[in-house]
Amino acid sequence: MAVGMSSPQPAHTTAAPPAEEERDGSAAGPDGLGQDTPGIDPDDLPDGLVVADESGRVVCFNAAAARITATPRTDAIGRPLDVALPLEDLKGKRWWELTDPYGGLATRKAQPERNLLLPGGREVLVSARYVREHPLGPVRRVVVSLRGTEARRRTERSHAELIATVAHELRSPLTSVKGFTATLLAKWERFTDDQKRLMLETVDADAGRVTRLIAELLDISRIDSGRLELRRQPVDVSAAVARHIQALITGGQAPDRFRVRARGPLPALWADPDKVDQVLGNLLENAVRHGEGTVTIEIAPAPAPGADDETGTAVTVSDEGPGIPEESMSRVFTRFWRGSKRGGTGLGLYIVKGIVEAHGGTITVDRGPGGGAEFRFILPVSTPAYLA
Repeated sequence: MAVGMSSPQPAHTTAAPPAEEERDGSAAGPDGLGQDTPGIDPDDLPDGLVVADESGRVVCFNAAAARITATPRTDAIGRPLDVALPLEDLKGKRWWELTDPYGGLATRKAQPERNLLLPGGREVLVSARYVREHPLGPVRRVVVSLRGTEARRRTERSHAELIATVAHELRSPLTSVKGFTATLLAKWERFTDDQKRLMLETVDADAGRVTRLIAELLDISRIDSGRLELRRQPVDVSAAVARHIQALITGGQAPDRFRVRARGPLPALWADPDKVDQVLGNLLENAVRHGEGTVTIEIAPAPAPGADDETGTAVTVSDEGPGIPEESMSRVFTRFWRGSKRGGTGLGLYIVKGIVEAHGGTITVDRGPGGGAEFRFILPVSTPAYLA
């Protein structure tokens, strides 16, 4: 059935030949429904579509509407709208009686989307539009859109999980900061200089942890909204990798745990150096914390993603640990995924993927030659136009 939105022909014009009857039993009418003209088949729409004519009877009930309402199309076509689609609000009141589309205010044009209930208590998102010949005329048809609530529920659960994770991660360091500062203020004279230094170092470390978590939340917000800003500059990836390795060695890692393989010459890369540092730092820390054995970093030129005539830089970080189970590979870059029980918020790899893709690059995960996890990201050169 094709859905048309054309107005009826004036009386003095030659009438169009009758259209063929549609498979749902409704024939073409002056409102354009069912006309054999190029358009969109209602069954091709991802959302449910229900259309009632000027008498309030259903003339269109697409496949998605039948699926969402669990009502066969044949049971809906030709029936009154409030019978074919018995909706109630969350307080149990019948929605069609409240809104009264055919007898309500003549200035009303639509109903905004809202949560309503189908028989059995199933929630559905419903919006409606009232079609009139002229602004204050009678309603010629009511067009109703139906959507399931699963996607919204998933989003709400994701937001709830994020809030719960943040609350949990913030509680511990803030409790520590509050406890140590209160103790120092109340009993400063009783502690030795070494004890004071230890407490202040703990406060500083916990404050740094809170700062990093807040930075992660800001990154997630910018990634999700598409507002992640990049300040592109020439970036020496080899030098950046060397800096991170040196920081890990200074932090207590053995120098022989890291092996760097660089194949050049590398193309001149233009990227945000801070964001590239964030990606490298996360991948190397993950390899050290969750992996085992030697951590190998390979840097090499590679074809840029989606461009046959441009080169990019590929960085591969692999370890010799147990690796990532095959069934978890598809979830590695999602929120809250944790490869082990060794702490962390589970947000790092989600942010890494967002940063790489904001640069126009790609990132993948696989099993490395040593059996551990292997992360590989490719960044395009992205040379500014005025230098090209």
